[in-house]
Amino acid sequence: MLYLNHAGTSWPRLPTVLAAQREAHDSPPDDWPRRLESARSEVAAFLGIPEPSRLLLTPGCTSALAVALGDLPWTPGDRIVTSGLEHHALARPIRGGLERLGVRLDVAPYAPGVPIDLGFVEARLRAGRVRAVACTAASNVTGERLPVGELVALAHDHGALAVIDAAQTAGLVVPLAAAPGVDVLAFAGHKALLGPQGIGGLYVAPGVELACPAASCDLGPTKGPVRSPFPSYCDVGSVNLAGAAGLAAGVRWLREHGEAARARARSAAERLLAGLLDMSGVTVYGGRNAERTFTVSFTAEQLAPLEIERRLDREHGIAVRAGHHCAPRAHETIGTAERGTLRVSFGHDSAADDADAILSALRALLYE
Repeated sequence: MLYLNHAGTSWPRLPTVLAAQREAHDSPPDDWPRRLESARSEVAAFLGIPEPSRLLLTPGCTSALAVALGDLPWTPGDRIVTSGLEHHALARPIRGGLERLGVRLDVAPYAPGVPIDLGFVEARLRAGRVRAVACTAASNVTGERLPVGELVALAHDHGALAVIDAAQTAGLVVPLAAAPGVDVLAFAGHKALLGPQGIGGLYVAPGVELACPAASCDLGPTKGPVRSPFPSYCDVGSVNLAGAAGLAAGVRWLREHGEAARARARSAAERLLAGLLDMSGVTVYGGRNAERTFTVSFTAEQLAPLEIERRLDREHGIAVRAGHHCAPRAHETIGTAERGTLRVSFGHDSAADDADAILSALRALLYE
């Protein structure tokens, strides 16, 4: 199988990741706290987080975003600004929870190659009452990267927080958290960080206070309600120790091999993009010169995305992803809500000739 769905999850798992998970599973309970802190410190250092205590390892990016957005100190009439490319993990807590609290949502306009209108964001911030600018760092549908640095600067200029969903960029952009000054950042461990599924993280910058539920698990029934300014594992759930160990092993691999792996994946994505743009009946989403991850998303007039996915798998042994990619808002934005897109995404084991292989297969499916 030629696996080209790394934006969904990295595969195959590195042997060192699997070995680290087995070792953690076999370790005695009195060694678990040390192993957890070691893994957390290693991941924090890789992401540019100076204080490991500000990083919580979570069951995933979705759970991290739910805690972060749910625990910001919202009041009725507050506003939150976001993009039109959001994954369900960020869109759902806003639409499903915050709007019921009286928080108003502003979605910035999109154009291919300009994934978020910074002028719109600034205008909303100037109008007041914006508690947070909350956006994905890169679209999991189009691969377009959003200008995180500019968004953070705009938010801070107007007293708002910057909340970033880094599921698609953690492991691709290094360091991730400290450099742009992000206030709250969530990430997935099983994508470009090369960890296993079931692990992610939530980073809350120093000085940022959330309105957390009682975070100390041993307060007892007579102490009354307590609110902490920083979430704990009582809030995000039990730690997946084996997942944390596997994530740390993925980070170690990236420290040694990541730069070369990213260069190969970037080359493959650029080669695929160039080939698709020359194919009749094919529409590629995201601007031609947009800053991208290693993801390319497209449709073809000849066949539906799901049919192309099935035939690539059955006839050519190539695994890609068709559909809506858990991001219905993004598909509404780019005009593919009816059938979704076909997404090809390269990763740590990709090579330039992987792009040639799928281009050859697509030509056979679409034109022969």
